[in-house]
Amino acid sequence: MKSDYQVFKLWWVSILPLTKDAIHVYIGFLCLLLALILFRRKLSSFTALIPGIVVSIAMEIFDLRDGYDWGASIKDLINTNLIPFLLVLLTRWRTFNF
Repeated sequence: MKSDYQVFKLWWVSILPLTKDAIHVYIGFLCLLLALILFRRKLSSFTALIPGIVVSIAMEIFDLRDGYDWGASIKDLINTNLIPFLLVLLTRWRTFNF
């Protein structure tokens, strides 16, 4: 039997026309936007990445609890946080080089 969390994830996958990996990318970007808007962080601030990291780790803890392997969890952590991390790095690079 699947846990309530896994059923919840499958429900989202069934109503959104996206793959599970794409949903992770959107969650990471949404967490970045929420950090920028709600917590009034600058895009060049590494602290803007904290909500995405916390959310992705929490999601993966539930997946690991339900028997998913570490490889898939690492991939999901990267999918969730890579684009926000690159955006922050790009913003910092542009700020300091121009």
